[in-house]
Amino acid sequence: MVPLNATHRNPQDTRLLDALRAGNSSTRLQAALAAGTCPDPGFAEVLVARCAVEPDFFVRDMLTWALTRLPPEVTVPRLRAQLRSATAQARSQALHTLSKIGDRSVWPAITRSLLHDADDEVARSAWRAAVVLVPAGQRDGLAADLAAQLGRGDRDVQLSLSRALVALGDVIEPAVRSGGASADPAVRVHARATQRLLHDPEAGFDAAVEEAKRIAALGPERVGGAAC
Repeated sequence: MVPLNATHRNPQDTRLLDALRAGNSSTRLQAALAAGTCPDPGFAEVLVARCAVEPDFFVRDMLTWALTRLPPEVTVPRLRAQLRSATAQARSQALHTLSKIGDRSVWPAITRSLLHDADDEVARSAWRAAVVLVPAGQRDGLAADLAAQLGRGDRDVQLSLSRALVALGDVIEPAVRSGGASADPAVRVHARATQRLLHDPEAGFDAAVEEAKRIAALGPERVGGAAC
């Protein structure tokens, strides 16, 4: 990591760089806003490095915005390098920022290991980035890769996975149908809830899960024939 004041030595730049690591989150937020308001490619490495350690969600989001204001040829190589970091937050934030930049040349860097990362936040960021960056000809394969994780994690993780799958559109149907026939009840419920969301986006995830649970308990024939 380059020291925060290594490439910027005038007093104004030094103050901004010091503010990015200040103890007060409001100060850091204002510094990230300033970095994005007057974008300077010389700050790219510092902003990327800060993303990996910044504890405040709102500051991280502002850091991402600041990075999107810089030329992709400056930011993308640095963010791609972060995908190999041993630090989960570095991987997660790099994925999030890459999805916002939207440079499709990044797609080969969205590896299966990231899509299946043991850290839920990294995996969720990888799912979101993947559906933005995937080439049209590889959507089927991505759908199968994502559907292989149906039933994973808590409600928020499952919601993220369902949203990623639904964003791919009808191409997910075979993979989700397969999940609906799984021997694992958690996978079956999650798959059926995702399928419901695909066909009725207004249904809401929790309502779709509850309906899927009823179908799992009663069987589709009894649910379909029940009186209103």
